[in-house]
Amino acid sequence: MPPYLKRGSLPPKRHIAHRHEPGYRGEGIYYEEVVTTAGFGRAYSICYHLRPPTRVRKIEAARTSPLETVDEPALRHHHFTTGNLKAAGDPITGRVPLLANDDVILARCRPAKPQAELYRNASADEVIFVHKGRGALHTVYGPLPFRSFDYIVIPHCTTYRLEFDAGVQPDLLIIEATGNISVPARYLNPDGQIRLGAPYCERDLHGPRDLETIDREEDTPVLIKDGQRLTRYILASHPFDVVGWDGMVYPYTFNADDFEPITGTIHQPPPIHQTFDAPGFVVCTFAPRLLDTHPEAIKVPYAHSNVQADEVLYYVRGRFGSRKGVDEASITLHPRGIPHGPHPGTIVASRAVTRTDELAVMVDTVKPLRLTRQALELDDPQYPYSWME
Repeated sequence: MPPYLKRGSLPPKRHIAHRHEPGYRGEGIYYEEVVTTAGFGRAYSICYHLRPPTRVRKIEAARTSPLETVDEPALRHHHFTTGNLKAAGDPITGRVPLLANDDVILARCRPAKPQAELYRNASADEVIFVHKGRGALHTVYGPLPFRSFDYIVIPHCTTYRLEFDAGVQPDLLIIEATGNISVPARYLNPDGQIRLGAPYCERDLHGPRDLETIDREEDTPVLIKDGQRLTRYILASHPFDVVGWDGMVYPYTFNADDFEPITGTIHQPPPIHQTFDAPGFVVCTFAPRLLDTHPEAIKVPYAHSNVQADEVLYYVRGRFGSRKGVDEASITLHPRGIPHGPHPGTIVASRAVTRTDELAVMVDTVKPLRLTRQALELDDPQYPYSWME
């Protein structure tokens, strides 16, 4: 989890009256809400509201959000050309799921309009990678600015609105994790601090800077997702009425350009690029870096048989030295059971190169990934044969 933060007005101890006058219904206190993970066993935050956060005027079924996965007749590599996705929907309704298993859903989104209503994912932590765009994520914890190449990490059950600045078509990769997104354990020392030598540190993780207390006694809809079910709760007041909070559960950003690559004299394996950990999968950042310095080094990745992982790469920026025929916003899936590696000619082409400018996001999963109907519509059927001369 990210470091402990506190913002706004807090009482001196947990679970005691945080008094003010006159207060809601004359009770004279702010209303405590404890946000916990893993039951009560892991990180938590405590928020103080102007009004009780539990007041609901109406509950209605909104719709379902089914994942239309398909059965594949053969095991093969895939290349999904998502760069030309048409803009559609808003940052929630415009999501196009592509790959999924019990631990993770990977989707793309190019929203055509602003987010229509507040949203809350009750089933997943979300990591939104902002390929293009700038704006702010609004939550009970206050506004969180974001920019291109930010990972926005949003914990389970965080009610939010994504707002984008005008002028740039937002382009997003969305990762939904049924477990908790965290800093890899090997990056942490026994005291919980990110180790010296890790590819990033606490200074690179940016939480909300200020509070934005919204004092509105008005019906406010919140769309809640749990699994494939969507429910609309009509709250009696705006939920962003928090005057203070502290803890270690809150949304934060990490920019891919702040990742400090670990390099060597010969090619280093993908775990050195790991950025986040989650039950059942990892997220890695392939950032611009110096290439291997051994005089006989092969500077593109060696051929690799995935034995116990499916590998997904989302190509963000730059020249991809080991791969031909992929463009910005391409997604490749290299599943377990069959090898993949550098395309013909890329080994020779890399010999004189000293640095790579590529930026890519990788997701490696323990369980096999299933394709959705939408993914098949974007699939390049010739990709498995691209290693032929």
